[in-house]
Amino acid sequence: MMMDAAALTAFLARDFEQVAAQFGVDSVTADRLVLRLRVGQMHLRPGGTVSGPAMFGLADVAIYLAILSQIGPVALAVTTGASIDFLRKPEAGADLLAETRILKLGRRLAVGEALVFSEGQAAPVARASMTYSIPPGAAQGAAPA
Repeated sequence: MMMDAAALTAFLARDFEQVAAQFGVDSVTADRLVLRLRVGQMHLRPGGTVSGPAMFGLADVAIYLAILSQIGPVALAVTTGASIDFLRKPEAGADLLAETRILKLGRRLAVGEALVFSEGQAAPVARASMTYSIPPGAAQGAAPA
């Protein structure tokens, strides 16, 4: 692992200060990362539920950080493909947790998935799959593609 929870949190604060306070890295291991979205008024839609864009953003940031935990602080790794399924309505007022894993980590591409949960609930509220492009020479911890 190239970056632990503290390093990922510092990276977010430095390079993505405009959104860093919304997220918290709950845990990171060699094969899993859990990211928390601190749900606030700005994340809600009419009806008191968390908006789809907020859930998508959580999944995107979580998979991005999971990749960085393996390759190091590569700010220019970018999302090139994304798919999300919204499965059920999140609990009103609860934080969301994205449990991620990396499915493929190559020199140029990485693929990950995230299950998004309302805190305290057993069933996921969304499932996302994303592909990221890694700039040439940046993937220090990646296996050959």
